[in-house]
Amino acid sequence: MTLLKIAAKSAWNRKISLSLAMISIAISILLLLGVDTIRKETKNTFINTISQTDLIIGARSGPVNLLLYSIFHIGDATNNVSYMAYQAISTMREVKWTVPISLGDSHQGFRVMGTNSDYFHYYRYANDRALHIKQGSPFVDIYDTVIGYDVAQKLNYQLNDKIILTHGIVATKHAQHDDKPFSIVGILKKTGTPVDRTVFVSLQGIEAIHIDWQSGTRSPLRISAEKASQMGLKPKSITAFMLGLKNKIDTFHLQRKINEYHDESLLAIMPGVTLARLWQSIGQFEQVLMIVSALVLITGLIGLLTTLLTTLNERRREMAVLRAVGAHAYHVIMLFMLESVFVVAGSCLLGVVLLYGMQYVLQPFIAETYGIHLGISLLDGQQILILMVAVLLSILLSLIPGLIAYKRSLQDGLMIKI
Repeated sequence: MTLLKIAAKSAWNRKISLSLAMISIAISILLLLGVDTIRKETKNTFINTISQTDLIIGARSGPVNLLLYSIFHIGDATNNVSYMAYQAISTMREVKWTVPISLGDSHQGFRVMGTNSDYFHYYRYANDRALHIKQGSPFVDIYDTVIGYDVAQKLNYQLNDKIILTHGIVATKHAQHDDKPFSIVGILKKTGTPVDRTVFVSLQGIEAIHIDWQSGTRSPLRISAEKASQMGLKPKSITAFMLGLKNKIDTFHLQRKINEYHDESLLAIMPGVTLARLWQSIGQFEQVLMIVSALVLITGLIGLLTTLLTTLNERRREMAVLRAVGAHAYHVIMLFMLESVFVVAGSCLLGVVLLYGMQYVLQPFIAETYGIHLGISLLDGQQILILMVAVLLSILLSLIPGLIAYKRSLQDGLMIKI
């Protein structure tokens, strides 16, 4: 207890230099824990880009390819799914709901998705978050469109604005469906998923804009927008569709049943499993961030070591007095260890307080801007381990000035020669 008081008083006498070291280490702790928190929340957000959907069905290709074009709108399908197959699977006894997806068109660099109003009801992300329309309502008319948050922000769109869709991904003058403009009736809230960068229209709208197109080119016999809307159009095929089950136990059974579908070659994947595999292949950058943050923490600890070393000459009389009154070698070393623990423990506490404070302040902004929902919760086991490692490293580094001080105290008397 006496040694603890001495260490506390000694640290207080050098409070300015140690406080600076504490703040430096606290910022390092904040960075390390902050990166770890964002890393985990980003991974969770990515894996939950789509949730509560049991299966995604498309033409037979690879699981990752199907996931990329159906959910992330990256790449193209190898083939389409016939609308008859979609309807047949939709009526299977295990199926609770299905949502069609039709891709192939774009608007100023953003993908266009043909679907129905069930998409806005059944699509879930971030565990069980539903889509919410910030302004307007879902589409009703054949030429209505609902746009994602990023589309509205980048192109500065408002409700009732008219937009022209483009045939295919590459925008050219001759590929525009300019004879059938769409009206914006809804703008979605930010989700942090590919939904934000998508233009949604009805399946009938997709059929209407392509009714006078053949093999990627417009037919000379054009059909007006008004006439097309009165033709009761139904799709012949779709790109893919999402599916929900009445009972989760049937997932593997139905997946195998669809993969063995006789009428056409189909592939059914479980999105959660495929997303986890995809993250393993692209998530290596998180390890790099953690290594950089760890190096910053080590730099802060070295700064503390430098502070302790630079004060050794000032403390030679203090060490000599302690040796004169009977202090053993381990007492001198323990004195430096305790000071290091004081500083680093205080830094850990300050870093955690700063972390929670920044989470509380920035949570709405990050959710609105990036779609990452930072949950404020207690530190997990890995984060507690990070703090314990920081304290342990401080103890190990304090051995250096402790041993130097002890050796000098053996050589010095009560009066230091100058």
